[in-house]
Amino acid sequence: MKEVKKPKVPLIFYYCIVVICLILFNALARPLIMERQIKEVDYGTFMTMTDNKQIDEVEIDAQENLIYFTDKDDKIYKTAMVEDNGLTQRLHDAGISFSGQEIRQSSPILTILLSWILPILIFVLIGQYMSKKMMNRAGGDNFMTFGMGKSNAKIYVKSSEGIRFSDVAGEDEAKENLTEIVEYLHNPDRYKDIGASMPKGILLVGPPGTGKTMLAKAVAGEANVPFFSMSGSEFVEMFVGMGASKVRDLFRQAKEKAPCIVFIDEIDAIGKKRNGQYGGNDEREQTLNQLLTEMDGFEENTGVIILAATNRPESLDPALLRPGRFDRRVPVELPDLKGREDILKVHAKKVKVADNIDYNKVARMASGASGAELANIVNEAALRAVRDGRQFVTQADLEESIEVVIAGYQKKNAILTDKEKKIVAYHEVGHALVAARQTNSAPVQKITIVPRTSGALGYTMQVEEGNHYLMSKEEMENKIATLTGGRAAEELIFGSVTTGASNDIEQATKLARAMITRYGMSEEFDMVAMETQTNPYLGDDTSMTCSAETQREIDKKVVELVKKQHEKAFGILSDNRQKLDELASFLYKEETITGEQFMNILNA
Repeated sequence: MKEVKKPKVPLIFYYCIVVICLILFNALARPLIMERQIKEVDYGTFMTMTDNKQIDEVEIDAQENLIYFTDKDDKIYKTAMVEDNGLTQRLHDAGISFSGQEIRQSSPILTILLSWILPILIFVLIGQYMSKKMMNRAGGDNFMTFGMGKSNAKIYVKSSEGIRFSDVAGEDEAKENLTEIVEYLHNPDRYKDIGASMPKGILLVGPPGTGKTMLAKAVAGEANVPFFSMSGSEFVEMFVGMGASKVRDLFRQAKEKAPCIVFIDEIDAIGKKRNGQYGGNDEREQTLNQLLTEMDGFEENTGVIILAATNRPESLDPALLRPGRFDRRVPVELPDLKGREDILKVHAKKVKVADNIDYNKVARMASGASGAELANIVNEAALRAVRDGRQFVTQADLEESIEVVIAGYQKKNAILTDKEKKIVAYHEVGHALVAARQTNSAPVQKITIVPRTSGALGYTMQVEEGNHYLMSKEEMENKIATLTGGRAAEELIFGSVTTGASNDIEQATKLARAMITRYGMSEEFDMVAMETQTNPYLGDDTSMTCSAETQREIDKKVVELVKKQHEKAFGILSDNRQKLDELASFLYKEETITGEQFMNILNA
């Protein structure tokens, strides 16, 4: 898209220009004008005029070695100073007034005209002109007089370059909803004939990095109408009323260019719920009220469609979400396997890749990745190819870039002792062996004990074979057992435990608690929710909704569940002790083994 840049010259800019010109005039031009009115004569003429009593006043400038004097007609003269010890007495005898004060001045009328009247007239004329111009553009908004309260929305027009719907993959449902909006703007009669009207507002919701802003840019690329883009934080100002003024100015511009699209990114910055308490942010509340009025007031916003994006829909005010304002909510979720594969292909078009790339395998390895993360994976692969001196990206580059995004770069300067290296090898093989011996567990893709910059001394990568939308109770218990497999291997082989299982413990505890409090997988509590999600798109935060006594019971159940699966993992490893030693020894020597190598040794 080609952005249309609007001139942003506040009125204070013109006042500064006038002040600078005035200073330059008084510092340079005025002395030159005054200098031209002084007539230069020789010292003899000065002496003759003194003797003839034709001089009225004399100024002696010892620093410049000059003598300035005026005659009876107030004409100003100057002459060079010479050695004359009797000059003072001669001037006194002639009755001439003399001093060190400056008399190089023009008439008082000319001085007042140049120094005061003329600058004031310039200020008044420019001020009146600019005030009238700004007031006309602002529609009478007080803040606009000083260039304040004006919306900073970027305006885009149709261009042959930019993002199109073909450049956005993995979000077919969202594209379908937005394509309908573009078609309505192109051919509104088709919808009006049947009596249908387009939604006034469309809210894009989803986790960060899923492509909400990119979809809005794709709308701008496809629509043959003006497109206004602005962030919610740009409305929030220090002075009360300025945010509301920006909203009015934004919608005024939009109505002038209707039909058009207005996109507000991160709308939760101004659209949060009003709690009714005093002492809140009055500026934000006034801005929200103005936005509500503009979206569904007495005047119809014919042809103006509002697009907004947020990853905190639960924090938005109900008045903003009701039909008539944001009529349609478009979820922009994390892509599935097919979506990840399509996204990888879209971003791979921007770099040179080998012909034998298996995008399906890469997409399976990048399970749970967002569109932004997939774009980063492709870019990291390209950077790795350049570092290795290759002209194109290979399959190995893409697979390694996934590990870089997940666990960081290889920490080449980290040197583990033989004992630590052996412990890490048994720990990682413990995870993989427990996963492989259980049913409904994802196959092992890769095991490594190479330290990473994220702090991990090793990791086991499991890859889902396909899309996985539901998890049964047995699958979740198997996952907890797999997470405890590393610690179980340490206990079985070394008879002690280390700090390497800290992340495993955290994930296992979180999963076990969710099974009891949110998924109703406990016989004692049945289908009663004990906690709720407060922010499903940012961090999956939860809050308990039960009494303290119930929380103690939940804690007991969580401990029992994790302990049971820990014992299960220990039993699996005990039954497969020979394979555990064989796999750990191989991993200790090679440092990295693939899933194929792992299964060959396991099934040998």
